[in-house]
Amino acid sequence: MDRVTTRFPGRLGVQQRVLPLYRVPFFDALAAVCDGGLSLFAGTPRPDEAIATSDQLRFTHYGSLKPGYHYVLARNLHLLRGPLSLCYQRGLLDWLDDWQPDALIVEANPRYLSTPAALNWAKRMNIPVIGWGLGAPPLSGPVSAARQNGRLRFLSRFDALVTYSRRGADEYDSLGFPPDRIFVAPNASVPRPSVPPPPRPPAFDGRPTVVFVGRLQARKRVDDLLRSCASLPEMMQPRLVIVGEGPEREKLESLAKIVYLRAEFVGPKFKDELAPYFSAADLFVLPGTGGLAVQEAMYYGLPVVMGQGDGTNDDLVRPANGWQISSDDPGALKDALRAALSDAPRLRAMGAESYRIVAEEINLEKMVEVFVDVLAFCSGVVRRA
Repeated sequence: MDRVTTRFPGRLGVQQRVLPLYRVPFFDALAAVCDGGLSLFAGTPRPDEAIATSDQLRFTHYGSLKPGYHYVLARNLHLLRGPLSLCYQRGLLDWLDDWQPDALIVEANPRYLSTPAALNWAKRMNIPVIGWGLGAPPLSGPVSAARQNGRLRFLSRFDALVTYSRRGADEYDSLGFPPDRIFVAPNASVPRPSVPPPPRPPAFDGRPTVVFVGRLQARKRVDDLLRSCASLPEMMQPRLVIVGEGPEREKLESLAKIVYLRAEFVGPKFKDELAPYFSAADLFVLPGTGGLAVQEAMYYGLPVVMGQGDGTNDDLVRPANGWQISSDDPGALKDALRAALSDAPRLRAMGAESYRIVAEEINLEKMVEVFVDVLAFCSGVVRRA
C-alpha cells in the first residue's frame, strides 16, 4: 500500500499474551511514533515455554523511557495444553479503563478468552480495533465447518487484520475476511542496517563455517544438522558453530563426539555477542521451526537454510538468498548444505541478497510503517478526536 502517514497522533493500546524479549525493539520503535503514548498489556508465559520476557524488559510497570510509554503486567491464567490451550488475562478491562486508548491492537486469537470483552469495550467507546495474527490455516475434522464459521465470526469484529506473511493474508482472505482490510507487516526483529555487511572473500578461507543460533531443543533439529554435516564429502565438511542453550545441549554434545567432531558448542550469546559469530560465518542454518535469528544472520549478509514453518519466513527466505527445507524430507537438509557449500561465489551473491532484503524490505522500520498506516486507515487518524 502507499504510505499514508508516519505517526499516530493518539494513545495506542496493545494487548499481547506475553512479551518475548525479541519483540521489545518493535514496541520501542512503535511507541516512538505514537504522539499520545503507547501502553502494552501482556502477561507471563507458562514456566515450560522458556520464553525470555519481563526480567529483561527495557521498561517496567508504569515506568517508562518516554512519557506515556507503559508496560502493564497481565495476570495470565493458562488452561489446558497443546491445540486445546486457552488463556484468560485478568485485569484487561481495568487496563483499558485506565489507559483509555484511541485505538487498540490485540492478538487475533479466539483462544484468548478475555478478548471478546475487550472488543465489546472498544465498540462502546467507538475506537478501532486491529487484530494481529499468523493467519487462519484450514481446519480438518468432523466439526471443521462449524469451527471455521466461529473463526470468521470472531475475526469479523476487527476493523482490520495485520499478519506476518502473504500466506497469512491469503488464509484470512480465503476464510472470508474482506481483503481490503488485510495488511502484511513482515515479521521483523532487526532495524534497517546502517553499515555494510562484513567483507568476505570470493572463495572460502579454508573450510567453510556454518553457524546455528537458537534454543537447543528437539524441534530445532540440531541432531539432523550434525548428521547432515557428517554425511558431506570430507573436504566439504564445514566448521559448525552451535550458539545457544537448552534442554538438549548435553545430548547433542554427546552426539557430536560420535558423529561430528567439527562441531563447536559455544553456549548462549545475545545481541552484540553474536556479531563475531555471524561475521565469521559463510552460511546460517536453522533446520527446525521458529527463530528470528535468521533476520540477524541476514543483517550480516549471510545466506540461510531453514525449515519450513507457519509462513512467517516465506517472504524472508527465497531462492535468491537461501533454502527452505521440509522436515518431512530427511535428505533435504543434506542436499541444501551440499548445494550451498559447493559454490562459494554463488553463496556470496545469495548473502548480498539477504542483506538487501533486510535493508530494503523487511526490517523494524518497515514493520512500524505498516502498523501506522493501518491505524490511519482504520481510524481516520483518531476516530474520537
